[in-house]
Amino acid sequence: MTAQTDTQGSVTTVYKVTGMSCGHCEGSVSGEISEIPGVSSVKAVASSGEVTVVSEAPLDEAAVRAAVDEAGFELVGTV
Repeated sequence: MTAQTDTQGSVTTVYKVTGMSCGHCEGSVSGEISEIPGVSSVKAVASSGEVTVVSEAPLDEAAVRAAVDEAGFELVGTV
């Protein structure tokens, strides 16, 4: 997993998600991932398929995968 620790003690991870095509898709993915404990922000970009997640600590990829699946999309992995 590629994660970058920020100076504030948070971790930023960029995931690749397939199937997003619009703002509603971005909102669905962001909403599901933001429910994971420890997540402080999520920014999904449909045009690139990238989802940037800032969290207190590195996230369990299985939890992120489950959240993306719940939104109806597929997590490819980290960028």
